[in-house]
Amino acid sequence: MIQPCSGWRGAEGMREGCCVGDWNELGPVCTARAANAGSQRAPRGGVPSLGFTGDTGRVLGLSLSAEAMKINQNTVLQGQRVTLVPYTSAHVPRYHEWMQSEELQRLTASEPLSLEQEYEMQRSWRDDADKCTFIVLDMERWSGQACADEDCMVGDVNLFLTNAEDPTLGEIEIMIAEPSYRGRGFGKEATLMMMSYGVKNLGITKFEAKIGQENEPSICMFKKLHFKEVAVNSVFQEVTLRLDVSDQERQWLLEQTNHVEEKSYVELKLPAGVLET
Repeated sequence: MIQPCSGWRGAEGMREGCCVGDWNELGPVCTARAANAGSQRAPRGGVPSLGFTGDTGRVLGLSLSAEAMKINQNTVLQGQRVTLVPYTSAHVPRYHEWMQSEELQRLTASEPLSLEQEYEMQRSWRDDADKCTFIVLDMERWSGQACADEDCMVGDVNLFLTNAEDPTLGEIEIMIAEPSYRGRGFGKEATLMMMSYGVKNLGITKFEAKIGQENEPSICMFKKLHFKEVAVNSVFQEVTLRLDVSDQERQWLLEQTNHVEEKSYVELKLPAGVLET
């Protein structure tokens, strides 16, 4: 049975089975897409503005962190089960196909987009400085250029800057869209890889995940990654879980991802070594 899972507006994701035992039972965590704005699945509260006045040091810090969100445009992260690649136009048709599913639309609180709208959404996400998005690929199928990215796509994983006053806080979201990949550890590894990338490359020291209040399995999953419940929103029927990355937590996270290799997307995949602009 597919059960609702993590999302910023309640039951906007799904998970296969229940969260007991091995963390490899992690299924997809889906979040809502905005069908008419320039931001896809943006966390509630919208995009933080970089133009506020006041503490100039805080503005500078936010600007630097926000610009850092674009650095993954030529980044490939290779793990054991999954490979993370930047979201490019080549991935849009498959992503669009996923989102034609009534089940995914319902679970992500999404409206169907046209293919052209999906391309526009991808361009917006590529250019936004406050988001970091990777497409999750099946490592085994993709390695050695055995098949094109779009034939190996499993889901996506995202980090958002959610607090204009604290650029070290990132909201993490993951979606495993392919049913056959749920419950096999792909979501777990992709989440850990993104967290490690955020800590090492983006200066993230705190993570949050917003989960439907009734979603005990999803809450359990994040708690297995040392997240702690810090707030309950009765209006949106959701809980907020948080992980403060202490020195000890950082060491644990890096140990969990010490197998991950970072490589150049241009050199590995894109024809003629030309980065998409």
